Amino acid sequence: MSMMSKNVTRLTVLGSTGSIGTSTLDVVARHPDKYQVMALTASRQDELLFEQCQRFKPRYAVLLDEAAAARLSQRVASAGLAVQVLCGVKALEQVSSMPDVDAVMAAIVGAAGLRPTFAAARSGKKILLANKETLVMAGHIFMDAVSLHGATLLPIDSEHNAIFQALPHNYKGKLSASGVSKILLTASGGPFRNTPLSELQQITPDQACAHPNWVMGRKISVDSATMMNKGLEVIEAHWLFNATADDIQVVVHPQSVIHSMVQYVDGSVLAQLGNPDMRTPIAHALAYPERIDAGVAALDLFKVATLNFVAPDFERFPCLALAYQALRTGGTAPAVLNAANEVAVDAFLNLKISFLDIPRLIADVLAALPSAAANTLDDVLAADAAARNAAQEWVLR
Repeated sequence: MSMMSKNVTRLTVLGSTGSIGTSTLDVVARHPDKYQVMALTASRQDELLFEQCQRFKPRYAVLLDEAAAARLSQRVASAGLAVQVLCGVKALEQVSSMPDVDAVMAAIVGAAGLRPTFAAARSGKKILLANKETLVMAGHIFMDAVSLHGATLLPIDSEHNAIFQALPHNYKGKLSASGVSKILLTASGGPFRNTPLSELQQITPDQACAHPNWVMGRKISVDSATMMNKGLEVIEAHWLFNATADDIQVVVHPQSVIHSMVQYVDGSVLAQLGNPDMRTPIAHALAYPERIDAGVAALDLFKVATLNFVAPDFERFPCLALAYQALRTGGTAPAVLNAANEVAVDAFLNLKISFLDIPRLIADVLAALPSAAANTLDDVLAADAAARNAAQEWVLR
């Protein structure tokens, strides 16, 4: 093995076959002198993972599905690739904490991303965080692990990345000490921003998944339509920037050009703008504190022409109100909110409940399960499991 030069970042991509994972590899491929892929992981998409192994030649490839891992092992062997195929959650933790990995892109969707992301934190890695659940479910425990083990946390969500860019360079976790008066979290408002309330009962999954600005998976598209996505981001922003619920204001901005803003006490508002393309925040985090080409076209302000802003309607978007409520309650409430929402969205996508049942189910589960302290990952996972059970019962009643 030839000696790699010192300025090469050795990278593990958790969830390499998803949209964030493929966008990450797109940016990495533009800078072969700067990044070396050490490990790629997926749940069960072995065919795409095999193509990625051929192209990026990682040392490890991990799948959660055993049959998929067996298929990948055979294909890797037939192709003569020096890639070790591993299977299971323990393997995800292993490739997130290996000594010769510098940075971990945490892009596994859902609670499955928790353990490997924690493993990266405990190993003091540079963590590029695209997994919402880590902060929503276990924000307090995760932020403690990051500071205790000297890990570096860089947010990938376009909104949190924008806030990170608009905060002072040396931000130490105190808004008032940095002269910040508010964090302004922008939201597109999703596809039903202007739909008459009377029509929301009849909304179909396909209508809910037709997002006006971003191409996303079905789960996150529904979350955008209910604005639960923004509610989860409010909870994430609380942990990332040490901001209270009152410090974070949601601003509906249909064009998705301003990705978020920071308001300062002197009257300044700093905004980060760009085309809606996840490669921009990914490239920002990969190269931080430097800048690299992301393959994204420059924003054409003349084509944008106008930017609009409206206040969010909590009657139209009760999920946003429920998220603020869970954040203020604290403890395991955000984990319960998240789990109930996952079950509700899945039930809606499978035509078992209506669109307007989503917030009703979540509100009932939050009311049924009082918040407990969230001091360990086990506390959080127990609350998650209890909430899933309660939500499943709600769907079946």
